[in-house]
Amino acid sequence: MSDPILKIEIEDSIATLVMNRPDKRNAMCEELLEALDAFFSAPPKEVRVVILTGTAGHFCSGLDLSEHVHRSAEENLYHSRQWHGVMEKIQFGGLAVVSAMFGAVIGGGLELASSTHVRIAEPSTIFQLPEGRRGIFVGGGATARVGRLLGADRMTEMMLTGRKYDAETGVALGLAHYAVGEGEAMGLARTLAGKIARNAPLSNYLMIQSIARITDMSQADGLFTESLAAALSQTTPDAEEGLRAFLEKRAPKFR
Repeated sequence: MSDPILKIEIEDSIATLVMNRPDKRNAMCEELLEALDAFFSAPPKEVRVVILTGTAGHFCSGLDLSEHVHRSAEENLYHSRQWHGVMEKIQFGGLAVVSAMFGAVIGGGLELASSTHVRIAEPSTIFQLPEGRRGIFVGGGATARVGRLLGADRMTEMMLTGRKYDAETGVALGLAHYAVGEGEAMGLARTLAGKIARNAPLSNYLMIQSIARITDMSQADGLFTESLAAALSQTTPDAEEGLRAFLEKRAPKFR
């Protein structure tokens, strides 16, 4: 039996998802996209944090262009919207998602990474949006996510020239949060995932759901939404435990 296209391992409250198309540098095909969709549509109840990574030296090299060539305009529209739906589930599904990146984080791979909440890059990492050099345009959410990380001006230049960024520059620009040594991404990902999993569940949920949306709002609307989130979080048993633990100078034990 061949290996699954998306390997899933669950330990305690952390799920590790490994994109597994080594011969294609983990390029995103329909089957892999559907596997991600299936997981994030109905994750196991015990899972609080997800680590997303690739195999054979690459995170994800983007859209599998061998599938893309034969689609009509209508099919491409639906396919792009399918990507948007899956990326939305990753970003706003309620689970914190940590990307452990190395090698190709290109095109759709960068769109995928930008929908996750914590991004770690090894020295081999290459960030690129080469669609403009191939006569096409991004369709997996880059304008809404990568464009906000980089700014519209820098993303435009990146696409026009096919420019590549390495791990260190990626951190400076916001494409990654951490730059680590070779082979160290998964170790840090597990450490951070464990830390996140020990947070209060509602607190994590509100951070994932609220902050990105508040940036889309006017200041007045955003501040009101912040007050609602604060009111919800501060009236839970976990909030009581967190404050009690602080006063008693011990680690909190959340639900």
